[in-house]
Amino acid sequence: MAASVGSSAPDFTLTTLGANGPELFKLSENIGSSNLLLLFVPMAFTGVCTTEFCELSKGINAYTDLNAKVVGISGDNPFAQKAWAEKEGITLQLLSDYDHKVATAYGIAYESFLPAKNLIMGGVPKRSAFIIDKAGVIQYAEVLESPGDLPNFTAIQAKLKELA
Repeated sequence: MAASVGSSAPDFTLTTLGANGPELFKLSENIGSSNLLLLFVPMAFTGVCTTEFCELSKGINAYTDLNAKVVGISGDNPFAQKAWAEKEGITLQLLSDYDHKVATAYGIAYESFLPAKNLIMGGVPKRSAFIIDKAGVIQYAEVLESPGDLPNFTAIQAKLKELA
């Protein structure tokens, strides 16, 4: 079952590539100063994931103006994420859930990713969006079954306005 509205956000520590190389991002250390928007995507270098993160990168001010920090999470290794971000101009902070523990903790991991196309990569995160407030409570949760669908960013921004 996916993490749900009203529950405490499962804490995690993931790797990200900063200016000086690999760094750790601990959710609990990022709670308090702003709301957090966690965006899970199945895989780097894929069409819909690239479109989602490029559009968000272009419009990031809409989220920072609502006192929200946006981070992207995928099961790719951080070096692949960095290459993807550089190639596509993605400016979001990307977190690597390489072992799929966070996707599992949030209840959003595919058992088999795109089985109709014989892709059996279990553990890949479903495209999902979670807003975590300054107290660490999930205020918005959207988990999409189809990797081709995008989260409802109008509803996400409306919820962030309520929390601002």
